[in-house]
Amino acid sequence: MTVHAGLPVAIEGKRDWVADLATNHGEPLRRFVARRVRNRADIADIVQEVFLRLLRVPNQESIRSPEAYLFTVARHVAQQHLLREAATPHTSELEDMLVEPAGEADPALEVSAQECVVELEQALQDLTPKARAVFLLHRRDGLTLDEIAGRLGVSRPMVKKYLAKALVQFRKRLDSHR
Repeated sequence: MTVHAGLPVAIEGKRDWVADLATNHGEPLRRFVARRVRNRADIADIVQEVFLRLLRVPNQESIRSPEAYLFTVARHVAQQHLLREAATPHTSELEDMLVEPAGEADPALEVSAQECVVELEQALQDLTPKARAVFLLHRRDGLTLDEIAGRLGVSRPMVKKYLAKALVQFRKRLDSHR
């Protein structure tokens, strides 16, 4: 194997290929990722992960459309990021969102409400990652079904199915609690 500048030629060629993609499509890629993630601080990490994955491609010569491949990889990385993000608990728990009522509260109602919160949190954890992501993106983040479909790379009817699945799961959980 020929070595150039301390690197095998095949690796150097791969680096040149990825560098060329970064130069020619870096800014459109950042905009593409920005439309798919909530936190702007994650854009650079996701873009970096896309290019790292491209460096691991065994035969870049077999890719007919490098630009299309780049954006396909970016879509997958962004989807994985959203699913991981939805699966991790956020700092605001359901019980933190409950507003304290003015005056004396009924202790029995407080216990019942706390039990419902626990049941709903467990139901949320029991959902599939995609159903959980859809529910959180819709109810917590206020995204439309079309926006969620675009972010997760699924169809609008599939988003509706995941949302319905989540709501049915919550209803069953609360009904079994009563």
